[in-house]
Amino acid sequence: MKTINIAILGCGTVGTGVARLLLKNGDILRDRIGCELHLKYVADIDTHTDRGLDLQPGVMIPDAAMAIADPTVDIVVETIGGEGIAKRLILDAIETGKPVVTANKALLAKHGNALVAAAGKRGVDLAYEASVGGCMPIIKTIRESLVGNRISAMTGILNGTCNYILSKISDEGIIFETALAEAQEKGYAEADPTLDVDGLDAAHKLAILSALAFGMRINFDDVYIEGISKITPLDIEFASQFGYCIKLLAIAKFNGRQVEARVHPTMIPFDNLLSNVNGTLNAISVSADAAGDILLYGRGAGMMPTASAVVSDIADLARNLIANGCGRVPIMGFQGDRIRPMAVMPMDEIVTHYYFRFDAMDRPGVLATIAGVLGKYAISLKYVHQKGRKTNGSVPVVMLTHHAREADVNRALSEIGALDVVAGRPILIRIEDENGQE
Repeated sequence: MKTINIAILGCGTVGTGVARLLLKNGDILRDRIGCELHLKYVADIDTHTDRGLDLQPGVMIPDAAMAIADPTVDIVVETIGGEGIAKRLILDAIETGKPVVTANKALLAKHGNALVAAAGKRGVDLAYEASVGGCMPIIKTIRESLVGNRISAMTGILNGTCNYILSKISDEGIIFETALAEAQEKGYAEADPTLDVDGLDAAHKLAILSALAFGMRINFDDVYIEGISKITPLDIEFASQFGYCIKLLAIAKFNGRQVEARVHPTMIPFDNLLSNVNGTLNAISVSADAAGDILLYGRGAGMMPTASAVVSDIADLARNLIANGCGRVPIMGFQGDRIRPMAVMPMDEIVTHYYFRFDAMDRPGVLATIAGVLGKYAISLKYVHQKGRKTNGSVPVVMLTHHAREADVNRALSEIGALDVVAGRPILIRIEDENGQE
């Protein structure tokens, strides 16, 4: 039976999980793949920390370059993370003719086009299932299961930290800062949570998925990104009264010419399946012309869920090596010469439903004044409610709109925010509701 030698670069959380899974489930992997997956190296600058791995002498080494250069290594697995040394090591592995597995979504989102080009030029595979959605097989679903479909839209909860925080605010009525502190205490959020709570992590993943689904080059720079730090218990309460919950959604839509790619807090109806995805779980809905709507749901992060996705890629590459082939499935789902630049729709051109909240002075005619400004910009209202108690002479006024254009909304809110009858900055949350009226 053929032996495939594996080198793991980086032995942090994910790297440790991959090594553990290869060692623990080596027998079932052998039975399913038809070869022996042999863990030849685990390369990490820290070779002394006990990670609970039963490694043979000589497996743990400090030099990743040595592992790459070893001609007996068949597959390189990058679990270092970041955009510095990880990029260099992946390119080095590709240059030596070795297929690579990575879970590095930030690197792929920002430098994926260059990595894919290098792999294509050298004729090796680059696999990255774990870069989006942890154990959810969304990459394989788009590239293989839906290969005969035209995908029109994807909507996902792609960051477990944000989902946990919003769930805590919703369930307990606590403020963002308190929910974040609890997430950090439980290990769901980093000491510096910026990448998660500002929406960047979800945007990395959306850029990768959009390229896969629509046949475009990876374009992270044009993804609209808005985080969750301004979401309050008050807005979650009002949303609930209208039949909505608030989630940080990654949204991609294709209209045949342009792609919408945006990450922001979004109100969705309670009957939307994504509204029931709580805690640290992830989920993504894909709309395809033949298959219809598909929902994938599972752990989006964590040692073993992520390791599961990495090992699935290792298995695919091992099967390719057994068959003496590569490129059976194109790296980005489309043949390289069919991938093209595609415009991402400017956020100002987006048309959707909106929730507004104003702190308005409790005076006659205030509602008419606000509604007049909205009407000036062709923004029609579905609901208007003056709710809650007076605070410092103002009361919250909540409005839901019919479809409106983002540029018009921003102009209207800027004008309304300057009125002397409105205190503070108006609050805007976008609504995705297929059942909503135009």
